Amino acid sequence: MKAIQFDVSIPRYLFTQLLGKLSPSAYYGPLSCIRYREVPEPVLPNQEWVKIKTKYASICGSDINMIFLHDSPSSEPLTSFPATLGHENVGTIVEKGADVTGFELGDRVIVDPTLPCETRGIKVLCPMCKEGAFSLCMNVTKGNIAPGIQNFCCKDVGGGFAPYFVAHRFQLFKVPDAVSDEDAALVDPFCSALHAVIRNLPAESARVLVIGAGVIGICAIIALRALGSKARITCLAKYDFQAELAARSGADKVILLKKGYYEEVAREYGAELFKPILGKQVLVGGADVVFECVGVDNSIDDALRFARPRGKVVLVGLAATTKGVDWTPVWFKELLVVGTNSSAQDVHLGKHVRDYQLALDLLKEKRIELSPLLTHKFPLADYKKAIEATINKRKTRNVKTAFVFDR
Repeated sequence: MKAIQFDVSIPRYLFTQLLGKLSPSAYYGPLSCIRYREVPEPVLPNQEWVKIKTKYASICGSDINMIFLHDSPSSEPLTSFPATLGHENVGTIVEKGADVTGFELGDRVIVDPTLPCETRGIKVLCPMCKEGAFSLCMNVTKGNIAPGIQNFCCKDVGGGFAPYFVAHRFQLFKVPDAVSDEDAALVDPFCSALHAVIRNLPAESARVLVIGAGVIGICAIIALRALGSKARITCLAKYDFQAELAARSGADKVILLKKGYYEEVAREYGAELFKPILGKQVLVGGADVVFECVGVDNSIDDALRFARPRGKVVLVGLAATTKGVDWTPVWFKELLVVGTNSSAQDVHLGKHVRDYQLALDLLKEKRIELSPLLTHKFPLADYKKAIEATINKRKTRNVKTAFVFDR
């Protein structure tokens, strides 16, 4: 079968970094770390696993970060390659091990891509897995499968950028009949926002700022409203089409990232602006809670500046190393800066629930709709066009891209 794999090597890495300065296409060209090639169909690691025939596999920002070599090398020891990319998937079970119960051949499922203790055959769970914080598992290099934080960076498992992939029974969630494939394919990015929101749910009187109106920023707004938040939500959006989507999703006000947006943010929060001798303006005042959903230097820097004294900044956007962030506001304003990683088990209405199940329940009950965010679809062979549509958002008006497989 054909698959898109990431296969890192020092020569390819250095060569791609060099050519990438001349043309972005070098990052997914024939000499890059991305390989579209024939690979063996995956086999079940043991009787606790199933094989899934892929229906949709959408492209995540983490896939783009990997393709464009933006990830920090610090995570490399926790991975194994070559591995098939793609962790935002929906498909049907076509083979299952004898120890898999509660699922049958033909069931439509989505897969939590994290690979914690239980997927690795580790019986004594690590402290994080005991708490239900599966994305923070401390045993991601141990057990009966190769190292990998998630399936797309584990050579023994692989992801959905292929007609078939395998998943452990712990990762499986059955998709209700009332939930479409398109909605199901977007549960993973929604849960990345849902996990951040549910752990940092603002007070009803709070003033919230969401930085970024890509799929994660929009999902953060949707999650806030779905969980009943009555906080005033302001969103910073880069493009007009994103601003329209943010408003439709529940934002009370949208500010476009153009000249003068600092002044608009200051007016929104009744803050004062000051101009230092060098660098960007400084706000005195700001939002109670800032959800940073982009993960680049400028947006993180803005998030710290736009939070009020003793406010909270939630880092949702996937960032690697940063060079242009002034961390002075963290101690000058005594900010609480919170990280968030993928999704896990959280507390909702006093009960412990996996984020994936909560998202499916919200979809089934028609309390959220995610399919409008899926704006572009491609066959796997057109992966270069899919990448270009994803990165050229101004031109393509892209929110989310997915590969579509034969049904």
